Amino acid sequence: MPKPTRQIDVYRDWLKIADPARPLDYYAVLKLKRFQDDPEKIRDNYRKLNAHVRRYATGEFGPQSQALLNELARAMLCLTDQQRKDEYDASLGRVEKREFRRRTMEQILLAAQAITLEQLNKVRNFANAVGLSIRDAILQQRIVPPEIVMQAYAESVGLPYIDLDDVGIDESLVPGVPAPTARENSCVPVMIADGMLLLASPNPLVPGVEDDLRLRFGVPARTVLCTPASINALVAKYYSRGAAAGRPAVAPAAARPAAAAQPAAATTPAAQPRRDEEDEEAEEEAGEATPGDSLKRKLAIAWIVFMGCVILYVAYRMIRG
Repeated sequence: MPKPTRQIDVYRDWLKIADPARPLDYYAVLKLKRFQDDPEKIRDNYRKLNAHVRRYATGEFGPQSQALLNELARAMLCLTDQQRKDEYDASLGRVEKREFRRRTMEQILLAAQAITLEQLNKVRNFANAVGLSIRDAILQQRIVPPEIVMQAYAESVGLPYIDLDDVGIDESLVPGVPAPTARENSCVPVMIADGMLLLASPNPLVPGVEDDLRLRFGVPARTVLCTPASINALVAKYYSRGAAAGRPAVAPAAARPAAAAQPAAATTPAAQPRRDEEDEEAEEEAGEATPGDSLKRKLAIAWIVFMGCVILYVAYRMIRG
């Protein structure tokens, strides 16, 4: 007879939360005072709790540990996203407007003493000379660790920052994002949380990309910022030509809960040409030549042969001449 599994209350036993009320709101899960507005304080509590819960990941309660880690990540990503936080606070009954003055990335880095004013002025000169943004110039010059730069940038634009080494991505969502979209925009789907698709990227996604992914998944898309190196590794892992050839062209139905509510849109004549174009892109990504590609190669070969003949003829006339 199998040994019965020991019961555990992860909030009480691991997080030491005495309040018996369930479910807990995001502030309670992260052990924050209600309506905490400081992004750094929110991230700091998240990091501490994440490290603590990871101690149980390989033991008897591994699944419970992973579920709690995911919940901590969802809470942090919501409360460090200015727009989502305002909506969440309103749902909890917050009436007064929060007193939070958004700072620039430079102000945040200077206040944290991550960079000196002299270094910042040198970076500004470099950025102006080569045509880069201040953020990208700092990253390229490697004056400040990339995770510190990206956290400061995230706070300055009101978006959350995610450490992709701490938060695993939901691999069932990967096929729903076309490989060209993932590579061109350096983005990877992380999870669906609170009815929203969260996509990791070093840059805020353009509205057109967000709209396209909203139609594909049936839920709104939202950017969570990360370091360029971390996203490049995941794009290479999931969206290389070899990876694209070895997986389905679309996400499983379970990963797109709202897509079933729009069956007509997928079968209309207007939608069909787009699907055909996507199929062609998938074939190209998988390394399979299309008829158009074959014709282009033949024309290119013919042009090279023709030019070779012209060059030989001109050389012959010059020698004879």
